[in-house]
Amino acid sequence: MGLYAIITILIVLSALFGYLNVRFLKLPTTIGLMIISLAFSLLAMALAPAFPALLAWESNLIRQVDFQKVLMEGMLSFLLFAGALHVDFQQMKAQRWPIILFATLGVIASTFLIGAVMYGVFRMLSLDINFIYCLLFGALISPTDPIAVLGILKKAGVPKKLEAKIVGESLFNDGIGVVVFITIFQIAAAGEGHIEPSHIGLLFLEEVGGGIALGLGLGYLAYYLMRTIDHYEVEVLVTLALVMGGYLLASTLHFSGPLTVVVAGLMVGHERFRTSSMSETTEHYVDKFWELMDVLFNALLFVLIGLEILVLPFERPYLLAGLLAIPVVLLARAGSLALPIELFRRKLEFVPNTNLIMTWGGLRGGISIALALSLEEYMARTPLLTITYVVVIFSIIVQGLTVGKLAGKQTLRY
Repeated sequence: MGLYAIITILIVLSALFGYLNVRFLKLPTTIGLMIISLAFSLLAMALAPAFPALLAWESNLIRQVDFQKVLMEGMLSFLLFAGALHVDFQQMKAQRWPIILFATLGVIASTFLIGAVMYGVFRMLSLDINFIYCLLFGALISPTDPIAVLGILKKAGVPKKLEAKIVGESLFNDGIGVVVFITIFQIAAAGEGHIEPSHIGLLFLEEVGGGIALGLGLGYLAYYLMRTIDHYEVEVLVTLALVMGGYLLASTLHFSGPLTVVVAGLMVGHERFRTSSMSETTEHYVDKFWELMDVLFNALLFVLIGLEILVLPFERPYLLAGLLAIPVVLLARAGSLALPIELFRRKLEFVPNTNLIMTWGGLRGGISIALALSLEEYMARTPLLTITYVVVIFSIIVQGLTVGKLAGKQTLRY
């Protein structure tokens, strides 16, 4: 099956499932698409004895899609830029210190908490998984998904202060989480005694510092180019080149691509950038173009997550470990958020029950699955991939469908 045929089929399925969701389920788009995709996959498996061709066709389709490469080298840059473009910059600036701590200290603390507890869980289930691979699981499951929860929080009428914390943290912890994962991955691949602490520090500085600096530089370049012309078609192309070229350049320089596009997106979305470099017509078309990109890539991503169940190895011990991992991941997130919240609670007047809402609203998504797919077989890839999928499915469906009501109740009196 050729590339064009695969893309066509996925877009057709996304449109069909999207229609069914809007027409009948009326769920948030990302959640509805994934539920229908899961149902479609499970139906194909149930009908396999009578219609084996359907299951074989769907399985063949998914096996030809390199999920890890498609997301990390394709979709992610578009999704992060589109998310950053419409963030309330003033609120994010006001909440910058807790956001920075959530996205750095929070991710690192969550990684080690999850890794340590899951090491004990695996021992209890007689699964022989080395501690370093448990840390890899902690690193890949700690980043939260800014896309899935943003629309839900807006519908729930969550205060802007809290919305800025959740979305801002999610945008940045994707980049930080990938860097933490890469660092632990390299330690696991080289052997724990073969990497010096200075190498780890240098890797962090290169990935994080380089990504932020490149994002700032490319953002200023886009500002200069768009300020010197008034031609909305070309200016939309400039933003597209900023995302695709910036992510590719970051990867070439071994900088963090996610952090590069997030910083660039925040700059392009900044009110001062818009008013001094874009006409009203340009601003309208830039916003509409990236809204469309956001809808398209989100639809494809969550359809792929739903279809991916067909090629995953579901064995009973792995499923049980996945179910036990759900409360571990939630408790580790609550613990990793506690210190930053306590440090800034009085100064920034946090919304009541911020930790509860941020813990339940920290949905896991495609990045976690993509990172799990990048593991080598000797890194306990099979069990960790299954466990990751179980946590992600619970996160998106159960947490995603209830976080709006929870946030609404907790902040009603605020």
